[in-house]
Amino acid sequence: MIDWNNRWKEFLIEQGAATDDDGVRHFAEADQHVQSRLAAEGDILADLSHLGLIRVDGPDAAAFLQGQLSNDIRQVDADHGQLSAYCLPNGRMLALFRVFLRAGAYYLQLPSTIQPATLTRLKMFVLRAKVALASADRELIRLGLSGPNALHLLRATGMTPPARTDEAAEQDGMTLLRLPGRHPRFEIIAGLEAGQRLWTTFAGQAVAVGASAWSWLDIAAGIPTLQPGAIDEFIPQMVNLDLLGGVSFQKGCYPGQEIVARVHHLGRVKQRLFLGHVATGARPAVGAPIHATGSEQGIGWVVDAQPAPAGGYDLTAVLTLEQVEAPLRLGGLQGPRLTLQKPPYSTGDF
Repeated sequence: MIDWNNRWKEFLIEQGAATDDDGVRHFAEADQHVQSRLAAEGDILADLSHLGLIRVDGPDAAAFLQGQLSNDIRQVDADHGQLSAYCLPNGRMLALFRVFLRAGAYYLQLPSTIQPATLTRLKMFVLRAKVALASADRELIRLGLSGPNALHLLRATGMTPPARTDEAAEQDGMTLLRLPGRHPRFEIIAGLEAGQRLWTTFAGQAVAVGASAWSWLDIAAGIPTLQPGAIDEFIPQMVNLDLLGGVSFQKGCYPGQEIVARVHHLGRVKQRLFLGHVATGARPAVGAPIHATGSEQGIGWVVDAQPAPAGGYDLTAVLTLEQVEAPLRLGGLQGPRLTLQKPPYSTGDF
């Protein structure tokens, strides 16, 4: 359930938003397939309250995160963010964060559905470190802007957008993150009044969409989202986090580091993240099994699924590499046919 900033929620409803516990479902266009089509083709504006924020600050904040996360926190500064995993000692992921720095504090972004449990667990390991962890959901507004004209729209407000993926910028109390996508894509983190002002500015030039359309952009970019149903299932390499710059193999210890490093040094990973499409009327559940034709044993699982622009559902799935060439079915041998493609980034030898 989202920990809404109530004034922001009231503002969105005034703008025509239909909301529920999972965030904004839609504005004027209710059909989620059409919303994904708009995200694929044009300029869209999205509320990102379905993504929670954990603020980490204090003199020992950097050292604390360096000892907990898979990536090198020393690479995060006012100009650069990163993806990073939070793992169990067995290397399996409890959370996947987008990490960025704002006003001297670190922020960890993750789905709001797993934020409370993740925050509670992180606090358990603070011990004597001089670090404070807290939810920042109510104090900061998160907006998403994507499309062929996103750069122009941002520049028209006086902002200087970051040029490359994972770059960041702080301007006039606002944090701007560059995200991967087929079109220029950005997240803006701001206070309430600035968020309202930006929304009003962009709403006349970009189509407002619900959370599912923004999540579809993550799927199209091959970015995994870890949510209930996928917790404690995957090591970072299984969701391509090493290919996305989310794992450092040179930094010091963190929970699960020995397992993650061993898989890396032994060579080829046996399971990887793929993009898929299934022509079905029901959204595939996170964790739904995927089967190769003729085999009772599943070869993978759904990580996320969202309405596809042309109907059916696009998804990310972790699959056993040895069997991805076989005809695949979702949910069982009699389930709908699943078509695959590799993510839109360098995948090496798989």
